[in-house]
Amino acid sequence: MAVTGLAALLAAAFGLDVVSAATAVAAVAAGQLSIGWCNDRLDLRRDRAAGRQDKPLATGVVRPSTVGTAAGAALLLCIPLSLACGVLAGAVHLGCVAAAWTYNLWLKRTVLSWLPYALAFGLLPAFLTLTLPGRPWPPLWLTLAAALLGTGAHFANVLPDLEDDITGGVRGLPQRMGRRGSVTAAAVLALASCVVLTVGPTGRVPLAGAGVIAVTSALCLVAVAGPPGLARGRGPFIAVMAMAGVDAALLVVAGAGPFTGGAGP
Repeated sequence: MAVTGLAALLAAAFGLDVVSAATAVAAVAAGQLSIGWCNDRLDLRRDRAAGRQDKPLATGVVRPSTVGTAAGAALLLCIPLSLACGVLAGAVHLGCVAAAWTYNLWLKRTVLSWLPYALAFGLLPAFLTLTLPGRPWPPLWLTLAAALLGTGAHFANVLPDLEDDITGGVRGLPQRMGRRGSVTAAAVLALASCVVLTVGPTGRVPLAGAGVIAVTSALCLVAVAGPPGLARGRGPFIAVMAMAGVDAALLVVAGAGPFTGGAGP
């Protein structure tokens, strides 16, 4: 829901017409459903072993075959929806989805677990801008900021289930770095994304941008500089999520500039 909502906001910010925006957002939604359902199906044994009550598969509310079929159907639907946005745009989005499926099937358990997040988030703005007339690519700073935000989201996303993942044999980069290391990585990457989004549009730091960086830096300190025991609480996770929210808003505002004539924040 978060990624699909971000895609919708970016589509509006970039100035896509209603039909193009609806098609692109539908493609993102189908891709995200396929990724999420695939992930839950593959994690069924681990989720049951961990006693996950928030997972319908783990509690037996939904049958594994149903989820597997739904994941496959969503993936098949994603293909024509993506290509309806243009061959190049569709290929970019299908590459993002393929990266996420690769994460589910393999890279999730390796030191390269961050790579699919960087690729998929980094290329999301390109999928939407390539849907515009003239098929423009987004500026490099926008791609970099989105990739930093996505990589930071990877480290933040694992925090609530970090110990269960380790027990279940998932040894991605965050699990290898531990809770404190993952909190630090998530916060620093979110701060870096904020700086790129603030400086990128004009090459300088405007007054409003300096305030945003200051707020994000304070949240970064809350997440990183607390005592060791704090890392196990919800404080760092909430701080990192707040930073990600700020970055997502900046991504929409800053990204609108190159395609609507604005200058960004």
